Amino acid sequence: MSDRRRTRTPSLNAPPAEPATTRRWTEVDVRALGVTTDVVTAAQILGLSRNTAYRLARAGTFPVPIIQAGHQYRIPVAGLLTALHLDPTPPAADGGDPHPPAP
Repeated sequence: MSDRRRTRTPSLNAPPAEPATTRRWTEVDVRALGVTTDVVTAAQILGLSRNTAYRLARAGTFPVPIIQAGHQYRIPVAGLLTALHLDPTPPAADGGDPHPPAP
């Protein structure tokens, strides 16, 4: 028996494949993630593929600090905000200055 792989020939009448859409992450979306997020979400925000993100995480060269608990990776959202050159401190709930001057 031969070890040939069977591939499916595309149908001539098949509709064209839809282009993959990528989510646009805003600062509000990133802040809404909470304190930490997973590697895949952090990779989407940074524009990395899932495979590249895990490869970088295993090598210890992910562009954001990683918290590793066993085989699970968690990415601090504050680190993501810093990597994106955004202020990691949350905005004040009343819309005022998050760091009021000392009296």
